Amino acid sequence: MRNTLQLMWTMPMALAVSAAAIASEAGGETSGTVQAQVILTVSEGKRLIAKAVAQMPEVKKALQDGIVIIGRGTTNTYVAEELTGQKIAHGAYVIGWTGPAQGTKTMDSAERIDDIVLVKGKVQPGLSMDVALKELKAGDVVIKGANALNRQRKTAGVLIGGGPNSSSGTTGKFMSVVVGRKAHLIIPVGLEKQVDGDVVDIANKMREPLESLNDIPSMFLLNGQILTEIEALELLAGVSVFQAAAGGVGGAEGGTRLICRGTREQVQQALAIVGSIQGEPMFLE
Repeated sequence: MRNTLQLMWTMPMALAVSAAAIASEAGGETSGTVQAQVILTVSEGKRLIAKAVAQMPEVKKALQDGIVIIGRGTTNTYVAEELTGQKIAHGAYVIGWTGPAQGTKTMDSAERIDDIVLVKGKVQPGLSMDVALKELKAGDVVIKGANALNRQRKTAGVLIGGGPNSSSGTTGKFMSVVVGRKAHLIIPVGLEKQVDGDVVDIANKMREPLESLNDIPSMFLLNGQILTEIEALELLAGVSVFQAAAGGVGGAEGGTRLICRGTREQVQQALAIVGSIQGEPMFLE
């Protein structure tokens, strides 16, 4: 009986020691890790992602001695502002966009601007994406947003026209060049674009030749480096980040709640970065 009792008391103690060791290795409380939450609206997330794109080593190198092509899109409008230092009217650098079926806001009032291409960090007025793609080389950068994201599987897709006269659009133009020339494809995409399911499977389903009662686009799969708000904070502040919740009201519809963990200095830096972008106006007001 005595040996049995001794064993019963010894086992919990051993388990407690083991748990403490695991917590320490995993960056738990014993390692001095702290955490904080941040809440980002969709527009704040776009601004955060854009700031991180500007700090990516691949982008900084291409800005120094190569070519950076910025595709059109809402998130890429913010990216273009961060890389050029110029204010861009919202809607002026967008092709397709998604809005509510009964919405009243429009981008038609914004005067469309030319393709934005940077050569050695300088905007080249009048240089189209088509011409720039001919000069693309290994290490250069193309930046393209997405409409669908499965971050866990590291897959993203972009919607393209699905009508009888549609083509693969700008995505089809640059994908073969990016792959063939060994250029970098950067995909800045907010967590609000996450979809339920495998993006590859979704793209295949959207190609099925069924009769459509209204216009249904197709989807082009993107193969590149995905950058969401999570990767943005990890890059800018050195924290580890996970998404805890999503959505809200009063302007936080589609927003995201993130938990940042790291040293006190890293987490404070993450809070400072987020604080500097909070209050970013909605893309369309």
